[in-house]
Amino acid sequence: MDHQGLADGLAERLNAVRRVLRRRLRAGLARPPFTGSQVELLKHVEAVPGVGVGAAAQALHLAGNSVSTLVNQLTRDGLLTRERDPGDGRTARLFLTPLAADRLRTWRAARGELLAKALAELTEDERRVLAGALPVLDRLAGALEKTEGGAR
Repeated sequence: MDHQGLADGLAERLNAVRRVLRRRLRAGLARPPFTGSQVELLKHVEAVPGVGVGAAAQALHLAGNSVSTLVNQLTRDGLLTRERDPGDGRTARLFLTPLAADRLRTWRAARGELLAKALAELTEDERRVLAGALPVLDRLAGALEKTEGGAR
């Protein structure tokens, strides 16, 4: 398979897995579902408590105004809090609320359960192939980061 064929096949299959997983998660969770961007922002704030909007936008490779919109939505929904940076009163620092932490735990548990059931349907060799591909996917993500050139 040539590079273009591999690229097309990889993109199609990764999108298919994400789409099915997202659809199944939405159907199985009682609360309104997160969008993909909301989950990414919440996970980033969880990993970097007190992160600023600009730094979050840069880390997620999103435009600042897009992250500001997400922050406004998540704050309105009681999932994020904004606190003024003591060193710069013009800057807000973002923190998860207990509700957000609980919803992320629930989302992760549901996602893990869905994936575990699906993985159980694969053979041991197929699971081994997937496990072996994880470092390669990490390297691919890193290569994509390098070639991004700051485009958002």
